[in-house]
Amino acid sequence: MITRLSNYFLKTLREDPADAEVASHRLLVRAGYIRRQAPGVFGWMPLGLRVKSKLEQIIREEMAAAGAHEVHFPALLPREPYEATGRWEEYGDALFRLQDRHGADYLLAPTHEEVFTLMVKDIVSSYKDLPLSLYQIQDKYRDEARPRAGLLRGREFTMKDAYSFDVSDEGLDASYQRQRDAYERIFQRLGLEYVIVSADAGAMGGSRSEEFLLPTEIGEDTFVRSAGGYAANVEAYATPVPDPMPFDGLPSAVVYDSPETPTIETLVEHTNAVLPREDGRSREASDTLKNIVLAVTSVDGAREIVVVGIPGDRDADMKRAEVAFPGCEVEPATAADFEKHPALVRGYIGPVLQGEAVLGLEGSSGIRYLLDPRVVPGTSWVTGAAEDEKHVAYLVAGRDFEADGVADIATVRDGDPAPDGSGPIETARGMEIGHVFQLGRKYAEALGLKVLDENGKLVTVTMGSYGIGVTRIMAILAELHHDDRGLIWPAAIAPFDVHVVATGKDASIFEIAGSLASELNAAGIDVLFDDRPKVSPGVKFGDAELLGVPRVVVVGRDAAEGFAEVWDRAAGTREKVSLTEVPALFGA
Repeated sequence: MITRLSNYFLKTLREDPADAEVASHRLLVRAGYIRRQAPGVFGWMPLGLRVKSKLEQIIREEMAAAGAHEVHFPALLPREPYEATGRWEEYGDALFRLQDRHGADYLLAPTHEEVFTLMVKDIVSSYKDLPLSLYQIQDKYRDEARPRAGLLRGREFTMKDAYSFDVSDEGLDASYQRQRDAYERIFQRLGLEYVIVSADAGAMGGSRSEEFLLPTEIGEDTFVRSAGGYAANVEAYATPVPDPMPFDGLPSAVVYDSPETPTIETLVEHTNAVLPREDGRSREASDTLKNIVLAVTSVDGAREIVVVGIPGDRDADMKRAEVAFPGCEVEPATAADFEKHPALVRGYIGPVLQGEAVLGLEGSSGIRYLLDPRVVPGTSWVTGAAEDEKHVAYLVAGRDFEADGVADIATVRDGDPAPDGSGPIETARGMEIGHVFQLGRKYAEALGLKVLDENGKLVTVTMGSYGIGVTRIMAILAELHHDDRGLIWPAAIAPFDVHVVATGKDASIFEIAGSLASELNAAGIDVLFDDRPKVSPGVKFGDAELLGVPRVVVVGRDAAEGFAEVWDRAAGTREKVSLTEVPALFGA
């Protein structure tokens, strides 16, 4: 059936929405694909649903090829399964919680591991029923603190989530690989560049975790890669630990006055002036030990102050800090935290508290003191002396102070070594388009998913979880495929195959355009026909460019001579073509 704009539910806008930060948000609203309902929440118009449906169909085809079966769960779910796995609390403020009229607790699902697990538990009882892979395409809900960028970071979003169920770890490996391969096929069909990186599992739990990232400057994630093939999300990067160094011959620790040194730069300059190194080398920021004070709040609400010593030429990366303290909320310590802990002298914090007496923070203040992996025994540092306007130089790890553990929270930068020895890394920005996890038995154990194995023994099932952000990918494709006039959809997900535009006042033009649209439609080509009367050519041309159908056929003043103008939006070309030849251009 031909879709006619004269009676299609569509309204385009000439002005950008005021809250639009990125091109996809701006164009999807202006072109009538989505409409804002609330911050991070959008309604879907017919055009938007057509693109979304085509994207979902590609996913469905590849899920079927991977042996997965489609199911569908509600978004509104009871509290109990999520409480059993600990995620009712772990999700923190990101979880939408609500109560029904009887006071029972519910949530809007951010993800569905628990209910998938319970469904399989209810149906599957034997190893003979496994392996099993299930998936759904369903809306998810997360209470983003700052929803932004339209569909790229919203509070409601559509996601394909798949789950595999196996008896053995070897079975999980095979299921994981099938899903991973399916993801590659999906992204290849969509023409999306991607990098597969090691990632932190976060609240999902499990062992192996990989992200599919689209390299882009507007990406919210930083990832690292080496020429030798190493690739990881920056949160999952593990700093290589240097070998310990000998203490022999190192100068003794020296406490010295250091007034007006509020920054690492001023500290280095002052220390080089008043306490030059014996070997003549000038100190640099990397010779100092910067002490970061963090407030770590656990799931049960307990707040702990932790100090982490990192090289002074780096800063703390709070995403990496969250990984270092799993399941906890991590933030810089507040003024109130410092007031409660007078041993923490701002600007002069260090692993010593009383002049030259070497006292670890654990023994003297109850505050855990952790170190960057680079701070190995034998390394010598300039750091705070835990006394106002005083620092200590030649403080040697392992000789003069010890720590309570390691925290790998420092920023990662170009030139750092890859953990696998494959050379220096480079950093890049990326946007997550897919994530695969080997969950293992976390959810099955919590919810009692067991089956009888070949020997008649009850064993816990092992699981995998695999997610693709459907609406996010739609926004990403809009980001990648547009010009200054509008969208240019890839053919695989374009709302229509061709956009036929009738321009002019002569009724014969509309008849010719209608006949062409009917001929294309009869050949199985999906046609959008702009048959709106009394709409100027300029408005029609502007809408044709804005809507993003990749090929446009304009039937106008040359129609009487048997010609139309064919636009290829991706190539940026416009060509005068005989009307009789137009159907062949589209395979008709």
